[in-house]
Formats: sequence, C-alpha cells, structure tokens
Amino acid sequence: MKATWEKIEKNLGVLEVEVGADRVTEALDKAFNKVVKQANVPGFRKGKVPRPIFEARFGVESLYQEAIDILLPEAYTEAIDQTDIFPVDRPDVDIEQFAKGQAFKFKAKVTVKPEVKLGDYKGIEVAVAKGEVTEQEVTEELERLQQRHAELTVVDEGAAQNGDVAVIDFDGSVDGVPFEGGQAEGYSLELGSNTFIPGFEEQVVGLSTGDFKDVEVTFPESYHAAELAGKQAVFKVKVHEIKRKQLPELDDEFAKDVSEFDTLEEYKADLKTQLESRKADEFKGAQENAVVEKVAENAEVDIPSAMVDSEVQNMMRDFDNRLRNQGMNLEMFLSFSGQTQADLRAQMQEDASKRVRNNLVLEAVGKAENIEVSDEEVNQELEKMAESYKRPVEEIRGILEGNGSLDSLRDEVKLRKTIDVLVENSTVVEPVEAPAEEAAAESAEK
Repeated sequence: MKATWEKIEKNLGVLEVEVGADRVTEALDKAFNKVVKQANVPGFRKGKVPRPIFEARFGVESLYQEAIDILLPEAYTEAIDQTDIFPVDRPDVDIEQFAKGQAFKFKAKVTVKPEVKLGDYKGIEVAVAKGEVTEQEVTEELERLQQRHAELTVVDEGAAQNGDVAVIDFDGSVDGVPFEGGQAEGYSLELGSNTFIPGFEEQVVGLSTGDFKDVEVTFPESYHAAELAGKQAVFKVKVHEIKRKQLPELDDEFAKDVSEFDTLEEYKADLKTQLESRKADEFKGAQENAVVEKVAENAEVDIPSAMVDSEVQNMMRDFDNRLRNQGMNLEMFLSFSGQTQADLRAQMQEDASKRVRNNLVLEAVGKAENIEVSDEEVNQELEKMAESYKRPVEEIRGILEGNGSLDSLRDEVKLRKTIDVLVENSTVVEPVEAPAEEAAAESAEK
C-alpha cells in the first residue's frame, strides 16, 4: 500500500492512498460472503448462490460499496501509521477509483494535531499567595460541620423561612393548561436553594402547614423547553409540612459525636491541621496551574475547532456523571436551571479551548525534555488505584487493558511528570497587592 501526506493549510492536509488490487479482491470476496446471505435468487437458498450466478444477476458492482466499507477503515488506519500523522477529526474522504482487478485509490482531507512552537518554559516566575489558616477559617469550618450535623424537626406552628424544607404538592399550568414536569406530590424543597424557577421559592416563604397558594412565576427566556420559555405560569401549591434545622451545640459532646477527640479544643486543633494541609495542596495546585498557564501563553499553537468541540463533549459527559453521582442528571439540571445544552456548551467553550492548548503545550514540553514513563511508574500508579478501589492490581490492569485505557494512564503519568519539571524550574513570588485607590476603582466598575 502507498500513502502520502501533504499539508495544504494550517492543520489541514490531504492523505493520498493507493491499495493494491489483491486487497481489493479480498475485500470483494468478504463482501460477497456477507451479501450472499441475504440474496434472493430463484432456485437457490439464501447463502448458497454461486458467485458467477450472483454477479451475472446483480453485477459485481453491487458488491463495491460493501467492499469499500470493509477495506476503507483498514487502509485509512494503515495510512495514518505510515505517514505518522495524528488526525483530530473525521476525514473527508473522496473515492477516486474502486473496481475489480484495479487498485483502490482515495484521498482524505484530514485535520491533524497542530504543531506547537514553544516559548520560554524554564525559569518561569509566577505570583501565588501562600495562605495562612486563620482562627476565623477554623470557626467557619466548625460552623459548616455544625450545619452538616443539624437535624430536621417538624415546625408545628409558624411560617416557613429561608433555609427550611417545605414538603409541598404543586400543579403547574400555562394559560390553564398543565405542562409536562409541572406536577409533583410530597416534594421536599429547601427554600433559598434556588433550585426552582426564579421567584417560586420566595413565594413559599411565609406559608404555614396546610396553606394553599397560587404561585405565579415567569419562565426564563432561555428556558430549555421552547414552548415554556418566557411564559407566565401558575403553580397551585399546598404545604404539607415545614421542617427546620436544629443545630447541635458546639461543645465537647459535639466533638465526641463527630470525631475521635474528647474536647472541642482538641477537635479545633485537628481542624486547623486539616485546613493547613488543604491550603498546602491548594497552593501546590495554584502554582502548577499558574506555571502551565504562563508556559502555554509563551507558546504558539493554532488549535483546530474540532479539538475544542471534542473537549466540550468530554466536559459535558463529565458534568452529567457528576450530576448522576448527586442523584440528578443533565436533563433535570437543565429543567431546574432554565438552560439548554447549547447554553452549557457555550459556557464551556473558553475553558475547553484552554485545556486543549495547555495539554498540547505540555505534550510538546514532554518531548523537548525527553520525559518518559517507565513500566515501574505505571505499576506504581496501578497499585495506587488498586488500593483506592480495594481490588487486586492485576484486575485493575486487566480492566484498563480491556477498555484500551492503559496507554491513557501512561500519558497521564507523563503529563504529571512534565508539570513537575516545569514547577521545579519555576520561581514563586508573593502577589503584589493593588493600591487602595486602584482596588476601589475596580470595585466601583464591577
């Protein structure tokens, strides 16, 4: 097989491929063996029609498309390997020649991974603040834990307040006509959580158990259901129950209940240690991000839109998975937030472009520094995963090999090693605080 690659502009090029007539014959044979199983020819059972009779009746050309479907993917993959290119989008294929006894010729316009021209990537100086843990932060963390361990108790008398959970029935309609998803019974709604249509929760505040109310709201113009966008709706709401958080006392008993410590002071000291560790991790992450951003800014690279679109798709999938882990899904989130998938994609576009750029630049740095990943390093990563998932190492390896993710794991380790090299060759300075007048001006602009 012959394959040539010619770049025509930026990251776009033409791949010309010629496959020998012998492989065309093999593909036609495979195509016949598949098609003949469905061929209806009087006097013959399906799958038993002799080849000469089949071709005389239907023509050998009837096998061409099936043969192309068999041969083209194989030839395209081989051509990519032969020309050492890295496609990042589906090719635009033009079949130039395919016939029995002749070579198979085709051209493919292919968008490939862009070349990166590195700028300065060593000796980078970044401004990152080293945060110190304050007593106020320890207090705030303690209060968050207090909220987390609060108990919901039924409010027998009095009106619902922000922070309460109202158990309600609601029946929504637009112009008197009920709409899909607008009805529920015994729904627990945390007031002030902003999970419902804007204006809904505010109108439930102040209601008491047993109250009825017509809640009037207007769907956002960007609401995902076009037939409801911008429409006024009325929800007939009945309050069944109101629950309020009862916070535990912050004392030694609280410390014993939620930790291994006997006194609140001991627990606060441990919380401070945890916060210091967390801030150290945050500082390390901020330093890494700042260095990578600076190195990426110093590089020159023209990113194909296909790579950004692919990254957006990955981000959408990850977001959906996170929602599912929280007992929700993407469709429910869009319904509650009044957004569309197009809205979300647009919001992710800039971040996706930055991720693609950073990864391309890091890959180029890795090549420039000859960074490699040993089998031992991969094994160490597998051992960490096995410990995390409480599964045997070989089982984890088998799963990754089975779904083709072992190379991705190796790439991830290489990426981390590359970032380590950049950080080791960088300098951290304290951020310079803006003068009070400048800070006030910026605040006023916002």
